[in-house]
Amino acid sequence: MAKQASSDPESGAVGGAAGSGAAGTSTGTPSLGELESVERAVAELRRGGAVVVMAADASAQPGAILMRAAETADSWLLPFFTNAGVGPLSLAITGRRAAILGLSQPAARAVQLSCAHDFTPEFLRALIDPQTGSDVIPPPGVTATIAPLHGAVDTAVLLTKVARLLPAALVAPLTTKDPGAWARAEGRLIVAASAIEAYDRDHANALRPISEARVPLAGCEDTRIISFRPRDGGAEHLAIVIGTPDRSRPVLARLHSECFTGDLLESLRCDCGDQLRGAVATIAKSGGGVLLYLAQEGRGIGLVNKLRAYTLQDQGFDTIDANEQLGFDDDERVYLPAVRMLRHLGFTRVRLLTNNPAKVGALVRHGIEVTERVAHSFPSNSHNWAYLQTKSKRSGHLF
Repeated sequence: MAKQASSDPESGAVGGAAGSGAAGTSTGTPSLGELESVERAVAELRRGGAVVVMAADASAQPGAILMRAAETADSWLLPFFTNAGVGPLSLAITGRRAAILGLSQPAARAVQLSCAHDFTPEFLRALIDPQTGSDVIPPPGVTATIAPLHGAVDTAVLLTKVARLLPAALVAPLTTKDPGAWARAEGRLIVAASAIEAYDRDHANALRPISEARVPLAGCEDTRIISFRPRDGGAEHLAIVIGTPDRSRPVLARLHSECFTGDLLESLRCDCGDQLRGAVATIAKSGGGVLLYLAQEGRGIGLVNKLRAYTLQDQGFDTIDANEQLGFDDDERVYLPAVRMLRHLGFTRVRLLTNNPAKVGALVRHGIEVTERVAHSFPSNSHNWAYLQTKSKRSGHLF
């Protein structure tokens, strides 16, 4: 299934939280201060706080908004947004979630919902969480408007994705002449929309190696693990280098997105654990190579949201539909970090262990030559058979 329109993380167009200070500009690279405040903004949203998002274009409407993650809404919801200088409250969700509710088309990146009555926490939950909202389709008293691309409202939704929360934001325009002064007086972190947009790209480009150690593994004792961290202090990615790969030849490589349930607990719902252990064994048998362990749980939606998707799968949705019911794209992963890590390790040509053509395409677009796609599949079981069928029929995986 095609990804949502205007949502191409490989181009650096979609990202996460941004920095404090001025609103930023619509062109150029965000400042170091903006990018370093990504985790501050994410932490603020995850604990139920609010941040101010400033549009990159000074003429955009609204030019600045106060936002809070809808998932954290509680009984303090309405008083939170009734300060002087704050306009009417609305809810911003992804086009995919709006389409599920019968309010818009999935091609819209973000949709802004206004309500004829109050947004109570219970009603909000019904709008954003398919596990509680099946009886409000279409929801009563709600009108939908597609949010302008790259504005404050749709980048607020992107910010909730980076926070690994449900992709929905409570938003209210700031009506003061100087939103920056208002935010500083209220003690609110200011987030530039331009930095939100650029976050994935700059996050990946700023990866640098932090530590390295010899870690003997069963079946391949000659193994090193190198950790890579973005400059904003976010989650680390790992390079597992097995043996001594010959850099003059294409290296046998695997891009593996972390899977707590499959890799560690040996869950039978997916084939991730088999793929991880199988890749290590295959690389060791071949004489050497690299496995990149990427911090992108649940196709990039995070562990908590993956568990929500599992619940929906138990209700009859396949893995793609479950993600879209939650408001996510079918696959939210970004492979720019893998490109950065490969280049640092001195590998520009790879033989890629994968069944996913999207991984091949992502590396090729960024200048990594894929000389061969090496098949990498394992027998199914009664718990993951339907999951593997969906990957094949709907995501184009080659088994």
